[in-house]
Amino acid sequence: MFNFFKKADSQSTEHCEEKNKSLWNFSFEGLKKTISNTTQNLVNNVVSSVKEEEEFDDFILDDMEDILIKADLGVSLASSITDKLRKQTKVKPSQIKQFLKDEFTTILKSASSTELNYKDEELNIYFITGVNGAGKTTLIAKLANNFRLSGKKVLLAAGDTFRAAAEEQLDIWAKRAQVDIVRKDGIDAAAVVFDAIKKAQNEHYDVLLIDTAGRLHNKRNLMEELNKVKSVIDKLAPDALRECMLVLDANTGQNGLSQAKLFSEAVNITSVALTKLDGSAKGGIIIAIAKEFNLPVKLIGVGEKLEDLKLFNANDFLNALFE
Repeated sequence: MFNFFKKADSQSTEHCEEKNKSLWNFSFEGLKKTISNTTQNLVNNVVSSVKEEEEFDDFILDDMEDILIKADLGVSLASSITDKLRKQTKVKPSQIKQFLKDEFTTILKSASSTELNYKDEELNIYFITGVNGAGKTTLIAKLANNFRLSGKKVLLAAGDTFRAAAEEQLDIWAKRAQVDIVRKDGIDAAAVVFDAIKKAQNEHYDVLLIDTAGRLHNKRNLMEELNKVKSVIDKLAPDALRECMLVLDANTGQNGLSQAKLFSEAVNITSVALTKLDGSAKGGIIIAIAKEFNLPVKLIGVGEKLEDLKLFNANDFLNALFE
């Protein structure tokens, strides 16, 4: 994962790595509890629907497809899975759980790596996008907090200059996370990001987290603004850009697919952070996003506290989903 402490002595390194692991990683039992509603919605409901059947037929598969769609896999993926079952005779209803696990494993493995990109002893820029209300600002604060507690020097850029009080909200979170912020209310977002990158470069920050606007009522203006900000990064620090990350609310379900399409058209999205996963029954969007856009989920929000941001691990997710 991250090699945050490579210059420390061996005893210090071991202590720091354990601290870092507890910050970013999630216990298996904690993950199982977090996605229990998704497990019920996506796996248990399907298994229950076929447990009395000896063979698949069109009626059973139509019912299964409806369950998968309602579990937020998306129409395309749900149809693909049931069509595969229609065209074979080897898999029986009693084997549906393993069949689904194998299908989901293939999909998640085919997407890009879930490891969060980071380079030691360099500036690392994270360009954070997402619609208003997805939990973007809170996620930035949690990410900043984890980096700071991992020994990194962190700077925030208040690049959402459109939403009322967005800069003030990020400023409050910056204080809670004990990190620095570049805030210039009322000016162009690209200018804020320009100043933030210069400050980060001149004062040797390890991490720069850039907040951006998420309004959807005017798609053209949103895309133009995101492109302008991205152009500033490309001009001043192209080699420092680690992630263009889309923040999605887990409760939006299939609407996350349309959001991913919109923001991918504006900038080259490299990964997804899924907020509010705790208690959501719509975690199937993780698989749908991977299938539709080849995008990996890299971070998951599992609670309201600053420390409730964890790295996503596909193997752990699948094992917890199907246990």
